Amino acid sequence: MSASAVDPHAERESGSPPPSSTDAHILIVDDDGQLRQLVAKFLRGQGYRVTGARDGREMNDTLKLVVFDLIILDVMLPGPSGLDLCRELRKTSSTPIMMLTAKGDETDRVVGLEMGADDYLLKPFSTRELLARVRALLRRAALSPNLVQPLSGNAYQFENWVLNTRKRELSNPDGVVIDLSTGEYDMLLAFVESPQRVLTREQLLDLSRNRVATGFDRSIDVQISRLRRKLESDGQNAMIKTVRGAGYMFVPTVRRV
Repeated sequence: MSASAVDPHAERESGSPPPSSTDAHILIVDDDGQLRQLVAKFLRGQGYRVTGARDGREMNDTLKLVVFDLIILDVMLPGPSGLDLCRELRKTSSTPIMMLTAKGDETDRVVGLEMGADDYLLKPFSTRELLARVRALLRRAALSPNLVQPLSGNAYQFENWVLNTRKRELSNPDGVVIDLSTGEYDMLLAFVESPQRVLTREQLLDLSRNRVATGFDRSIDVQISRLRRKLESDGQNAMIKTVRGAGYMFVPTVRRV
């Protein structure tokens, strides 16, 4: 799916101010990295949390750790198609699914709806239309709570530390709340949602909300240095490992509580 499927002027045209706050977390599954960044940046600007995946494998790995409120799923993907993934998702999940498909592919739309998709967005599309459909699906899910799988918990636990996503608080093993800046919190959340997995600087900048990575942006190293000092203040072994030439990895085992 080409990034040209997104109208670059639509964000200015939307005319709707971002919601003051929202807990909705959206997963975008598309193999076009540029499009994922454009859509994710727009939706984050509207107050949503957004995570991206390139294919079915990354989607499934992410779904093992995070419960989403909405999945935006492209039909054309490497490996299993979006239609195949939609069918598999519906066996275990009732999370709303919006499919993305090329204009005129009526067969894909019919098959997708039969497999359990909740809505379709035709390419090319404007961000204004995307936002309207996202809000409509989330409103529908809110009115029918039984349609969305319940959260398994609002916190992540690792090495007796607890990151509470509802309160946006980090507590050490003694129960003391550790002060985190917004950037440090978002960075730690990105790590605990992808533990024991190497994340590049670009991925971390993308996951840690509303940033566009550049080859010269080293602010990620500063954030990680500060976060390390807070996590390792009691002399514990390093939780954030530097993987030379690749990026960073969060070492501890993480579980939802």
